[in-house]
Amino acid sequence: MVSEFPNLLDYLRQKPKTLAKGPLAILLIEDDAAVNETLQHHLKLGFRHLLVLSPEPVALPESGSARMTNLHWQTRRPAAHVDAINAVNDAVPEGTWLYYCFNAEFLFYPFSETRSIGEMLAFHVEERRSAMLTYAIDLYAPDLDCSPNAVDLEQTMFDRTGYYALARTNREDHPIERQLDFFGGLRWRFEEHLPRDRRRIDRISLFRAAKDLRITADHRFNIEEYNTYSCPWHHNMTAAIGSFRVAKALRTNPGSRDSVGSFVWRNSLPFEWKAQQLMDFGLMEPGQWF
Repeated sequence: MVSEFPNLLDYLRQKPKTLAKGPLAILLIEDDAAVNETLQHHLKLGFRHLLVLSPEPVALPESGSARMTNLHWQTRRPAAHVDAINAVNDAVPEGTWLYYCFNAEFLFYPFSETRSIGEMLAFHVEERRSAMLTYAIDLYAPDLDCSPNAVDLEQTMFDRTGYYALARTNREDHPIERQLDFFGGLRWRFEEHLPRDRRRIDRISLFRAAKDLRITADHRFNIEEYNTYSCPWHHNMTAAIGSFRVAKALRTNPGSRDSVGSFVWRNSLPFEWKAQQLMDFGLMEPGQWF
């Protein structure tokens, strides 16, 4: 169902009640791949409201439509997430939990099949954390002849190995405490087709709104503590986003599409759409939450 289609900034200026309390999800719709499934997945997780940003109106599903607002935003321009997320951060009460992703991306966190996003974030707050590290785990279709855009929600594959981390350094080339650059998946296997600044798989997708907080084009924040993977005392929970975004790009961009005959390799494994599988392969961890 297509309803009103206001601009994001105009909507935020009105200070609607939907922004009064989180957790809120910001979903950037870049194309028509798995849009309905992306919306339904995040509704099921328990987000209080979804801000659905898109260049053209999106037909929102009737189920859950009261918890979604479709807003105009040019999501196809480079780093389109930056101004959108910064604007939402400034419009909501400080401390509001925000989340962002793109269409054909699906959030998983420990025990997400049985526990709501609110329950998980409440525990994370108890651990005095204001942000959560998420890994973008590349998903892809096994048969690109049947799924030329690389999106297949029924027979989905992912890489079970090939992930690694390197020390993140400052301008003086000194390691930054509790920060690492993570790599793997299609970004690693097809790195020659990706700019250097787009090869990392780490993203701070869950965070609390704060005064003067700013996100950057490379998915980091200007407050360094937001970029850490854990507190100084023990390991914290991490989450993962199953993402078809890189597979789609590699299959549709003229510079790479003729070089990709298949994404399947010896370490491909069927994706079960379960948080436990991601924990079993070390692609997210529950920390102290059991």
